[in-house]
Amino acid sequence: MGWEADILLYIQEHIRSDFFNPVMTVFTHTGDNGIFVMALAAVLLILPRTRKTGIIAATSIALEALLTNVLIKNLVARTRPYDAIEGLENLIEKQKDFSFPSGHTGSAFAVMGAIFLVAVLGLPAIAKTGEFKRIKTSRTFKIWAVIAIVYAVILGFSRLYVGVHYPTDVIGGLLLGVATSFIAYFLFRAGLKIYFNKKAKKEAESNTQDT
Repeated sequence: MGWEADILLYIQEHIRSDFFNPVMTVFTHTGDNGIFVMALAAVLLILPRTRKTGIIAATSIALEALLTNVLIKNLVARTRPYDAIEGLENLIEKQKDFSFPSGHTGSAFAVMGAIFLVAVLGLPAIAKTGEFKRIKTSRTFKIWAVIAIVYAVILGFSRLYVGVHYPTDVIGGLLLGVATSFIAYFLFRAGLKIYFNKKAKKEAESNTQDT
């Protein structure tokens, strides 16, 4: 059945337990429909101090959702592991969509990855000279960014634990979420440059008219 089946069956036989089964079941449901991470992105958008991070996170998850749910899942059309691997039992209800990539993992890394990226690289900004600069985030923000990534990692593992995804589904979701967070970060940076250039052009035209 292959190495992916071996991993899922190993988790079922040696890692699942009466204690962790309900814990991981509840945890995996926090990623349903991306509601939790979308709500987090919305909160970041609402709060003035985190609005720019919220824009990056919201852009990232929008890209991830489009690529995952509209394009990749339907192109690959991979069967869920519990329907393909003999002896594998899923701990939650059967999923209605295809298996690759993991949408739960992808959406989590799209938002949490964006937060972590801002924490590591700094928030993009433009100086008065027109040069790009990065505003360092606070230590508290960095701590929350690490917690965010830990959440995304555990969520990804939970999809394996409950038996609804192959390891490559989760890896694919992780890579896609990370990729969209990078794309969103640099789209935001490009947007700042466009806004700065338009503002500078408008000011230059205004000064010409005054003289």
